Amino acid sequence: MTMRVLQLGPCPPPQGGIQTHLVALRGFLLERHIPCAVINLTRFRRAAGDGIYYPRSALGVARLLLRLPYPIIHLHIGGDVTPRLLGLGLFCSLLPRRRTVLTLHSGGYPSSRAGRTARPATLRGLVFRRFDRVIAVNRAIRGLFDEFGLDPDRVRLISPFAVPEAGPAPALPERLLDFFATHRPLLLTVGLLEPEYDLPLQIDVLSRVREQFPKAGLVILGSGSLAERLRVSIGAKPYAEHILLYGDAPHPVTLRAIADSDVLLRTTWYDGDSLSVREALHLGTPVIATENGMRPDGVERIPPRDATALLEAITRRLTESVPPPRPIAGPEGNLQAVLDLYAELSRELAR
Repeated sequence: MTMRVLQLGPCPPPQGGIQTHLVALRGFLLERHIPCAVINLTRFRRAAGDGIYYPRSALGVARLLLRLPYPIIHLHIGGDVTPRLLGLGLFCSLLPRRRTVLTLHSGGYPSSRAGRTARPATLRGLVFRRFDRVIAVNRAIRGLFDEFGLDPDRVRLISPFAVPEAGPAPALPERLLDFFATHRPLLLTVGLLEPEYDLPLQIDVLSRVREQFPKAGLVILGSGSLAERLRVSIGAKPYAEHILLYGDAPHPVTLRAIADSDVLLRTTWYDGDSLSVREALHLGTPVIATENGMRPDGVERIPPRDATALLEAITRRLTESVPPPRPIAGPEGNLQAVLDLYAELSRELAR
């Protein structure tokens, strides 16, 4: 049987970690001449094309699942595990002659209030156990699947990070280039503009950073529900011209910005294994991030919501002879591991 894979999850924009992984996985499959289509599950809409579909409703998603001839269905979930997503997972698992895969990308979910109620006798446990294979992106999520009563033989531990094949863009767009040229040191944050990313902490701390480094600037890449509120808050600061709320950027541009910045900041209330953190380490850019129990080696960790700790960590990185992080290689086999999983399912279907 010819392998054909249908991905269900968020497509860019915005360019978040799950979107980046989904695009990389699809590209990996297409390069190997394996048909792979995508059904976008976000509110973003555009005309369908190039094997990517943008249904306007749950009914539209269901119609595509019934119509598209893809034996392997891979659902990507990040953030909360909502009843709507559980319903979608259940629907996928009921389709005949299909094999289903779930990746739970929300690294912080096991420690959340919902995650702490994981039991086999829950709707989540029932639906998760119906998937033919389940991918945990870290050990905490693997343990969570144990709590939901999943068969360990169906669970795979596969990190979503893969070395970006395309690499950084050769140059920054003019607006970013101008800001980088006039601000050093350059602090960068990459993520969604949502409450859990604690961006006001970075904005406030920049004032104190500039007391010691008068040319310092902060670039914020990403989009989200707080965009307008942050824009107003930044505009009220006397140092507003030294903060660039850029919005979304294509992934190669994001990589170039990470490579050209002095420090990547990742201050969060609730976070998992951040893709941008691993990309920064791979590119050799120092990272300061809130401790969440799953940061990779090379990250300088600080307590959550602690402005003094953030300021001290930034100052230390910019003034002391702190060895730069060693570039990490990936691991490069993560996408291949997913492909191997698909191959297992294809063999099951062929029996």
